[in-house]
Amino acid sequence: MEFAPLSLDFQREYRALLAITPEKASDYSFVNLWAWNAHRGYEVAMAHGLAWVRLSRPEAVLWAPVGDWAAVDWEQALPQQFPGGTLFERVPPLLASLLEQALPGQIQSESQRSEWEYVYSLEELVDLPGNRFHKKKNLLNQFLKSAEWSFEPLGPETIREVLAMQANWCAWKDCAGSEGLAAENEAISRTLDAWDALGGLVGGVIRVDGRIAAYTVAEAFTGDTLVIHFEKGNPEIKGIYQAINQMFLDRMGSGFAWVNREQDMGDEGLRQAKMSYNPSRFVEKFHVRFLGRKGG
Repeated sequence: MEFAPLSLDFQREYRALLAITPEKASDYSFVNLWAWNAHRGYEVAMAHGLAWVRLSRPEAVLWAPVGDWAAVDWEQALPQQFPGGTLFERVPPLLASLLEQALPGQIQSESQRSEWEYVYSLEELVDLPGNRFHKKKNLLNQFLKSAEWSFEPLGPETIREVLAMQANWCAWKDCAGSEGLAAENEAISRTLDAWDALGGLVGGVIRVDGRIAAYTVAEAFTGDTLVIHFEKGNPEIKGIYQAINQMFLDRMGSGFAWVNREQDMGDEGLRQAKMSYNPSRFVEKFHVRFLGRKGG
């Protein structure tokens, strides 16, 4: 396979293949790939009717291919492309199962828990019902009563203000001192800078005393699921995160049933925060190793 760097010119072809992929993880959205491209150096190759995704930084790592997995002769495709074997990361369970069935004894799968994505009921995140959401609702109500606030959609006309708020957030959190936060800051800037070119983006902002205090950048990922790619709030304002989460979904989530808030990356604090919103299910992912040709 001949891999080429990811480009916006490939967006339409890639999205068409993603649309027919039987099981979708938000990792594979074109928005996500484009956002993190400078940090991870995504490359794509076309073979067997699929788009094969590879990271080039900090080292070469294959992800699952995108397209109609059921139409591929895996018993022929993998040995042809990877005669000596290879490792795939972030593989959805359906593809892992298909490979195990097609190549018995040649596939090893292991759960990749740090990359599982958290999926929530949109209705629950809007209504915050019962004791399970009592703390979240209490913080939301504190914000509603204590601040002069307004909500509005995020669009091209507010991007400069959002970038300014993000710069302030990075100052509060010392992004310069954290490789992860610095990479995320770059991913946010890339997404906002390409807002008009990237399809499916939606967002919202909360103003407090006229200034943007929180924002959400999301994507209409499938017909019933919104993915929250980025969400930031002024850490000095109590309840601001509960507010931007609830308000955005309440005002911009019509027609969607589920909210994908992506993975915790193995960070225990982030895992606790995501679990505190009571996920309905997970998008599981696996390490999948192809051992290579039999006897090879």
